Amino acid sequence: AAAAAKFGMACDVYMGAEDVERQRLNVFRMEMMGATVHSVETGTKTLKDAVDAAFGAWMADLDAFYVLGSAVGPHPYPTIVHEFQKVISEESKRQILEKEGRLPDYVIACVGGGSNAIGAFSEYVAEEEVGLIGVEAAGHGLDTDQHAATMTKGTVGVVDGMKTYAVFGQDGKVAPVYSISAGLDYPGVGPEHAFFKDSGRVEYVAATDDEAVEALLLLSKTEGIIPAIESSHAIAEAIKRAPQLDKDKIIIINVSGRGDKDVAAIADYLEAKTAK
Repeated sequence: AAAAAKFGMACDVYMGAEDVERQRLNVFRMEMMGATVHSVETGTKTLKDAVDAAFGAWMADLDAFYVLGSAVGPHPYPTIVHEFQKVISEESKRQILEKEGRLPDYVIACVGGGSNAIGAFSEYVAEEEVGLIGVEAAGHGLDTDQHAATMTKGTVGVVDGMKTYAVFGQDGKVAPVYSISAGLDYPGVGPEHAFFKDSGRVEYVAATDDEAVEALLLLSKTEGIIPAIESSHAIAEAIKRAPQLDKDKIIIINVSGRGDKDVAAIADYLEAKTAK
């Protein structure tokens, strides 16, 4: 939205109605910058439906530029997003060598479509001694149908113009997915992540809503940093893994966003949980 305003371009943002409600602060920010935010009411009213609507709008107006924030879709979009996002790992690698004199033992990032994780992993892929861990949304549990654990529970298929892992129903259609996080409730994943899964270079695990919320609260209380609920899935995995490691091991957690936008949703979640 800010870039479009700077260059005098109209900016239309498509967002699932469910996510519009959960991300009210981000919606307000985009509108302040001059963007028109379209609330998508079809399907599950989340990210997959927003992507579909944006593709549809683009096909109806070929003078428009189509952009998206995740490493998904047909070529060249996953590559474009990778190239912009890799600054995350370029910077973290420079800083960890400066501060610790060596590479980390693990890099952990959350994975929905996978943009922040692709950026966090990029400079470490060739460094075989660095373990790379992607954390998906287990939602209410992997034993339920209320999750977005694409690579943990999904199969290979075609979704949004790419061959990748996705969650499909028995009818062969893309299945509805769920996560407390508006950024992780996507039924597919970027094709580069699918390659990393098959090659074994990245380990993919999942964290539940409860684990992510607990991780968000822990980081907030101990460090004064309120992480995005997306990032909190990665923090949850670090909380599980760190006690099993020697104290000299180094873990980089990619905190991919601030939790300001999630405060109201987390408050509602905790209130509902207390009421049960």
